[in-house]
Amino acid sequence: MATWASLSLQDSTSPIMEQMIFFHDHVMLVLISILSFVGYLMLTLFSNSFINRYMLENQPIEIIWTSIPAVILIFIALPSLRLLYLLDEVNNASLTLKTIGHQWYWSYEYSDFLQVEFDSYMIPSNELENSGFRLLDVDNRTVLPMNTQTRVLVTAADVIHSWTVPLLEIKADATPGRLNQLSFLITRPGLFSQCSEIWGVNHSFMPIVIESTSIDSFLNWISLSTENSPDDWK
Repeated sequence: MATWASLSLQDSTSPIMEQMIFFHDHVMLVLISILSFVGYLMLTLFSNSFINRYMLENQPIEIIWTSIPAVILIFIALPSLRLLYLLDEVNNASLTLKTIGHQWYWSYEYSDFLQVEFDSYMIPSNELENSGFRLLDVDNRTVLPMNTQTRVLVTAADVIHSWTVPLLEIKADATPGRLNQLSFLITRPGLFSQCSEIWGVNHSFMPIVIESTSIDSFLNWISLSTENSPDDWK
């Protein structure tokens, strides 16, 4: 998703991402203030020998410029710890999605419904439609409802992968023999795509595409999915 001059973060799609953007702006304001203040002091001290000598030999000032950074770190640490807690907290989920990383595609299982599972492969560039996104489109998108607390169980069948959607501020390693858990809530409709872990053979060719729809559209999609056999999804 385009941002102004590619300097800002992408538009948020979840409450957690909104909090992350707010925290980013908060820290940037603190850093700019520190940089401006320290730069002004350095220019002043270098240009005035009396002030320079006074500052180096003044113990109360040394205490002040040691304690002030500690207070600043507290103002940064408190919202940071709050965000870490929110990222790890898994609320009562209304929907559970299990995603499994393979070489080199993703498999999805909707645990709350019978026989709703499919594989998701990247569409090759020579088969891509004009409206598609190169290296970011898949044959079977992951459809999820808006305003619904969703839990995602992430694992892998062979090697370590990474299930990532930056707009939702989620990223989890898919590790063989282990289940990692994520929780999020999508606040608006749209297509959210990402391809990460660009090291290794074909790691960069297994994108993730989430299609956010209304609850009614999601239930219609589920009803159509259960009518087809799993082989129709491959």
